[in-house]
Amino acid sequence: MKTLACLALLAALAATSAPVRADVPLDAVRARPAAGEVIYFLLPDRFENGDTANDRGGLKGDRLKTGFDPAAKSFYHGGDLKGLIQRLDYIKGLGATAVWVGPVFKNKPVQGSPGQESAGYHGYWITDFTRVDPHFGTNADFKALVEAAHARGLKVYMDIIANHTADVIQYREQGGPVPYAYRSRADYPYARKGGVNGPAINPGFASDEDSSAANFAKLTDPTFAYTPYVPAGEEHVKVPEWLNDPAYYHNRGNTTFTGESSRFGDFVGLDDLFTEHPRVRAGMIAIYRQWIEDFGIDGYRIDTARHVDPGFWQAFIPPMLEAAKAKGIPNFTIFGEVAREEPGNGYIAQYTRRDGYPAVLDFAFQGSVRAALGAGKGTSVLAELFDGDVLYEGGEKAALAMPTFLGNHDMGRFSTLIRHDRPGISAAELEARVRLAHVMLLTLRGAPVIYYGDEQGYVGDGNDTDAREDMFASKTASYLDNPVMDAARPAASDHFDPAHPFYRLIRDLAALRAAHPALARGRQVVRGYEEKPGLFSVSRFDPDSGAEYLIAFNTSDAPIHAASVVGTSAEKLETLFGTCPARVSASGSISLDLPAFGSAVCRLIPSSPGTQTTK
Repeated sequence: MKTLACLALLAALAATSAPVRADVPLDAVRARPAAGEVIYFLLPDRFENGDTANDRGGLKGDRLKTGFDPAAKSFYHGGDLKGLIQRLDYIKGLGATAVWVGPVFKNKPVQGSPGQESAGYHGYWITDFTRVDPHFGTNADFKALVEAAHARGLKVYMDIIANHTADVIQYREQGGPVPYAYRSRADYPYARKGGVNGPAINPGFASDEDSSAANFAKLTDPTFAYTPYVPAGEEHVKVPEWLNDPAYYHNRGNTTFTGESSRFGDFVGLDDLFTEHPRVRAGMIAIYRQWIEDFGIDGYRIDTARHVDPGFWQAFIPPMLEAAKAKGIPNFTIFGEVAREEPGNGYIAQYTRRDGYPAVLDFAFQGSVRAALGAGKGTSVLAELFDGDVLYEGGEKAALAMPTFLGNHDMGRFSTLIRHDRPGISAAELEARVRLAHVMLLTLRGAPVIYYGDEQGYVGDGNDTDAREDMFASKTASYLDNPVMDAARPAASDHFDPAHPFYRLIRDLAALRAAHPALARGRQVVRGYEEKPGLFSVSRFDPDSGAEYLIAFNTSDAPIHAASVVGTSAEKLETLFGTCPARVSASGSISLDLPAFGSAVCRLIPSSPGTQTTK
């Protein structure tokens, strides 16, 4: 059996500048189950600039025309697909097995009211769903990325959107005191123009709950709430062409992110697609089938999943899996963003049962780890999280494949969130808490997602644009003054250092996962937890041999001596990470000594060879 030191050496060699080349059969890449993946998530614009010629996306003029201003955090900075290809070995060296790439589709370069403009560098303001944004490169560049990733044994997940497009459609009315305020289906029914007191329109239209073609053929007038129109010069800006018709949008004004408006309202002005409409469903299915068929990608992360009606996902997901299967991709991954930033997975689990999602981004995991390490809650919050795994469609087995994460491009980095939760925290304690969170991420159940830059110790100023720093040498003042954990690397340089302590930590833990399938795909049983910060322990079991591994954490700021339950057949322990006792204290119990914010991964050795506990 390889020791952790050997695994670290192998990983270090992989992280050098020598190319990691095409020796991985494509069938082997595609055959890997989602539960075994380590996912690296990045925004192309902020990762690496491989071609300065496309920085302005082929557009002329100032930043309000081109969207390019590397000194402004809300504009394009120059990262592109060629740059990403150049850094695939860095990602591979980290131990990642899949790359989740932020949306690459052509965006509206700039939008926003005068003085409030920003650019579509993030990729979520799509106008053309069929081509790569020229700021990032071409469709051929994306094809080259997929092929280069596959050659290195990396899967490629696309970030996609079906909830909305860029903000193109405008309303004749302003919406009263609150511009474009949401107008409900009760006050502004489909049967009346401009509200309940308006003239009758759309005779015979039943409701948006009937998604049949026959019913929607009767919805001919989209002026039931507002009077939508497309500004001159933008009549054909969206691709495919059907997206330019206001009839295929809800047109009810801006969402408040609560109640009915969460599904039917415009997402901060973005044109909200009428996903109940059969034409919209057919159109989106056709768009995203084509990307699978033409590029051979390995999965979709789906944005704003909770803002779309369940019927859409029930219609959309099966054709994606069918297209992937026909392309020879047996384990095509689909996971939806159901943003619920709090502990407890009861809310997000409904999307696997009702909507038909194979998996959802595990906000419950993020909220629980933050509660334990940021808010200082007892470790029972973690036990309660995993107790809820039975709520997913497929139960605890399905939970093994849920993509887990600590922070992201919307809520902010985990390091930033900890600083928010614990004002005045010292640099040393911040690093210790964030380090422990990454050990949890890479050893507890789920498919861990590493947010780019976390492996270089990034600490942002906040959420959204404040969490989207450049990996290449930045020119943005608000990024240049940020602290970097556990490193003295100048902020003005690039940050692709395989010797960084957080890079090495993640690399070593990813190597440990790869060497011990129990840590990647094994069933998990909670063993110990408390109502205060301190011990949290679980056992994980090898999916083939049933061998038991104990993983233990100390979430408190002081050393602990604590006992944990283990399987009764165990007699000795082998240390894989941290420090484990040599032997059990008694049948079914071990005594652990863990430093402040410490952790340990132990392989249990039974008293009689060949007998392993599986309970």
